[in-house]
Amino acid sequence: MLVIGADIGGTHSRFGLFEREGRQLRLRGTQTLSSEVFTSLEEVLSAALRQLGAQPEAAGFGVPGPVRDERARITNLPWVVDAPALSAVLGGCPVRLLNDLEAQAWGIRWLGPDDLVELQPGQPGAHGNQAIIAAGTGLGEAGLYWDGETHHPFATEGGHADFAPGSGLERELLAHLGSTYGHLSWERLVSGPGLRDIFAFLLGRAGSGPSAEAKEPLEAADPSAAIAEAALQGRCRLCARALDLFVELYGAEAGNLALKMMATGGLYLGGGIAPKILDALRRGGFLRRFTDKGRFEELLRSIPVRVILNPHTALFGAAGAAGMAAPGH
Repeated sequence: MLVIGADIGGTHSRFGLFEREGRQLRLRGTQTLSSEVFTSLEEVLSAALRQLGAQPEAAGFGVPGPVRDERARITNLPWVVDAPALSAVLGGCPVRLLNDLEAQAWGIRWLGPDDLVELQPGQPGAHGNQAIIAAGTGLGEAGLYWDGETHHPFATEGGHADFAPGSGLERELLAHLGSTYGHLSWERLVSGPGLRDIFAFLLGRAGSGPSAEAKEPLEAADPSAAIAEAALQGRCRLCARALDLFVELYGAEAGNLALKMMATGGLYLGGGIAPKILDALRRGGFLRRFTDKGRFEELLRSIPVRVILNPHTALFGAAGAAGMAAPGH
């Protein structure tokens, strides 16, 4: 059985062609296209099918934003996605729409030991609900309910909940960015654009113009990536400070999510940023803020925390969820 798994984003749309046998998935090929040059998901899907050169029997699409009644409005793109319209492009095969973090949550079951890095071992034999948080272009969050035998992924829009500062500096950050955005969500800070805004805030707070070491990241095509790189390489002290604050905020919201999901079975970090900043995540600020929950610190310390390294996790998840939804499978 051939299945398409897709991970749709505001910048890139990624497609994977899988061969499914029972519950096993084998990735046969991938295709990445620039989302911004297409006018609809149907159009980018048609282009991907031509390049993959296969006709699937089922397809799953992870999309940013809430999915309701087989429809979704893509975050950061003027696309309205409709499952029946996608099915028509695919010759009538079954299509499943999922929130992008729900797709990543589905993909966890196909990960092996080499696909994960452990930040906190947690309690031996830990089991129960799980959760996944993923910083990238935005901040996605999802849960996995444990029924005693298996996990059932479900979507949330928790990344858009109100940001809660935990220090005087963070209260200043709230006031500063709140004047720009109005409602300040966790996504405004724990994301690629968030790292850029944190850096700009710290730069302005320093009360002087950009130093030579700060100008280079600001002028880069991708300032957030440049800030993180300069921080990790020790080339820019202000970049390092910005990345440390970003990591602390990431840990604080990951701990919030773990509490809300009662994720005693584990907390996963997905998305594109975490694998690139592993050294910063390991320095201690992330776990310090993750467990800094007053009377529930001991509970948070018992939860395994792992970073997902496999960049195809959402593709596996979307394809796996679609294959299970197809008739006769």
